[in-house]
Amino acid sequence: MFTGVLDQLMAGLANGAIYASVALALVVIYTSRGHINFAQGEMALFSTYLGWAMISAGASYWIAFVVTVVVSMAIGALIERLLIRRVQDQSMLALIVVFIGLMILLNSMAGLLFGYETKAMASPFDSAVWNRSTHISAHQLGMVAVLAPMLLLVYVFFRFTSLGLRMRAAAQNPISSRLVGVRVGAMLCLGWAMAAGIGAVAGMMIAPLVYLEPTMMSGIIIYGFAGALLGGISNPWGAVAGGLLLGVIETLSGAYLVGTELRFTVALIIIVAVLLLRPNGLFGKNVVARV
Repeated sequence: MFTGVLDQLMAGLANGAIYASVALALVVIYTSRGHINFAQGEMALFSTYLGWAMISAGASYWIAFVVTVVVSMAIGALIERLLIRRVQDQSMLALIVVFIGLMILLNSMAGLLFGYETKAMASPFDSAVWNRSTHISAHQLGMVAVLAPMLLLVYVFFRFTSLGLRMRAAAQNPISSRLVGVRVGAMLCLGWAMAAGIGAVAGMMIAPLVYLEPTMMSGIIIYGFAGALLGGISNPWGAVAGGLLLGVIETLSGAYLVGTELRFTVALIIIVAVLLLRPNGLFGKNVVARV
């Protein structure tokens, strides 16, 4: 019994690392402009298709991985420069329409360029390294080995570097930041580039676990959003913790409470519960404005 619970816990942490990555990508953009990027999942999907195309053309997985992340960051920066910056001062409803339109556009482009049929992507991790458990695979362990350092680097970047400090300042008070010489536009563009790169890493890690198709990220983005809400949509490291916690809760509840068929419902319940009981999340802060 204990071994089974431990295996499920490890599998939950592996899944949670994916949710934490997607949650972090959402939070990076939210902290930059206060926007929820509904197209984040489709951006990761399109990036994953780019990686698959390079692998299919003969490139090794890791070369395709690095190139995909770099190209995705460039695409994210272009989206911010050419589209988001032009509508950033519009109403929230207009922004939602833009994000939904971007989501549909990227999904349609992925299908048009790469086809709508289901594709498989081989895992870069040798299954012979780990074959003792039926609940966690070599690829899941490999995911943790890739995603954990990435999440740690992002935390260190925001917490301890001057560039990360400038990004946080530009998001919280752009007017004062401009007065002290911070290039607010460049910081916002960097935020979109980082979010796109993080999403690309998550997509490349997810694809070998599931089949690559235009709906691959539909459920993952919900889990990422739930993790961001659970930890705190305004707190990058809180969102990471929320994603990890969500992965453990979802896996354990699916194994011992609701069954695998209803695991997705757990994420939806968490979203509703957090919005009702603690809208700022477990690690979010209440913001008080003096009027």
